[in-house]
Amino acid sequence: MRLALVAAIAGGIVAAALVAMYVSRLPSSDYSLKVDALKDEQSLFVNARVVLENNGRLPLKDVAVDFGNGTREVIGTMDPGDRRDVSPPETAQLETVTVTAEPGITITQEYRKPIKLPGMIGS
Repeated sequence: MRLALVAAIAGGIVAAALVAMYVSRLPSSDYSLKVDALKDEQSLFVNARVVLENNGRLPLKDVAVDFGNGTREVIGTMDPGDRRDVSPPETAQLETVTVTAEPGITITQEYRKPIKLPGMIGS
């Protein structure tokens, strides 16, 4: 009897945790865009990328990435949940990136650099 009670309570806690994790992943706004700009400087080259993710409930239109120095890439429409990886051209300045989308979203972000650990490739 006591074991069944403990199992029922544990099962309820696990179920509540799973529901809470699911609800926290649901989009909370109609229009939302996540931008992650990464610049990984190696000894011989620089590896850079910009990851875009529509984490809103509605599609974003006219999504465009401005890398600076007049270099720009038009993505177009991104549906909810869409994720796009964009590589900047070689002429890009790799300091900041500006992403625009309709309706009225403008995000300017600096490129982040990954942590270098001793003994790792590229450190």
